[in-house]
Amino acid sequence: MSHLMWSMCVAAASLSALSQPTNQQFQSQSIPTSQAPSTVLVQGPQLPAPTFADSSAHELETAGDEARSKKAFNDAIEYYHMAMRKADSAELHNKMGIAYLQLLQLKVAENEFNHAIKKKRDYAEAYNNLGVISYMHKKYGKAISDYEKALKLNADSAPFHSNLGMAYFEKKEFDKATAELFRAMELDPQIFERQSQAGVAARMASPEDRARYSYTLARIFAQHGLYERSLEYLKKAIEEGYAKINDVYNDEGFAGLRKDPRFATVMAKTESLPN
Repeated sequence: MSHLMWSMCVAAASLSALSQPTNQQFQSQSIPTSQAPSTVLVQGPQLPAPTFADSSAHELETAGDEARSKKAFNDAIEYYHMAMRKADSAELHNKMGIAYLQLLQLKVAENEFNHAIKKKRDYAEAYNNLGVISYMHKKYGKAISDYEKALKLNADSAPFHSNLGMAYFEKKEFDKATAELFRAMELDPQIFERQSQAGVAARMASPEDRARYSYTLARIFAQHGLYERSLEYLKKAIEEGYAKINDVYNDEGFAGLRKDPRFATVMAKTESLPN
């Protein structure tokens, strides 16, 4: 995505949260749910004007990171521009792209990510961020290609796997989506805690997709032995009317969860659902 409700993870060399710039992966990507989201990022308070002559490129970049953390995205862009005039870098273009992305200036953001890749061909985070742009444009095949490029460069990035899973989900390639989301969970057990499920649900095209996504997460949590979280998402799937909810009784992924006495309590709510 307070910030936008996002469903994918942007990386700011990478970005671990869109409102918290760091050099770690942002935790889906993530991406705005649409170009006309229900919650819109706004420019934060103006920060004191930077002093170009007396500041190093590193100091200006750090000031840009701080401005971005305060959601003063236009200020951040100004700092990054000045830092580039002193010492241009792929990382600065990537961070600039993220600031433009947060302002929903998608074309400019895309150009910055491409500049970053031209300067650093093995820049996994920039490829991931191009995937975010493609995802936002609903070009899921292109998004998948971008995420796969990022993963070839960094196969152990939980956000990249999560992003790829969501793109597969949108293409209704559910087995591939589940595999990628499961891998993301293996790499970072907290990834779905930091990603907004509400944002994902808002992004998805149909109630059926939202319900299936909840069921998929319930299965992933169950396979990891996280039964409380599994039950939470199983309940969501039921509330959202997942048509194949009774698969839970035969799905091996839920074998352990079925032994939990809370499972029967949650599933009792399916009695009111149509067959």
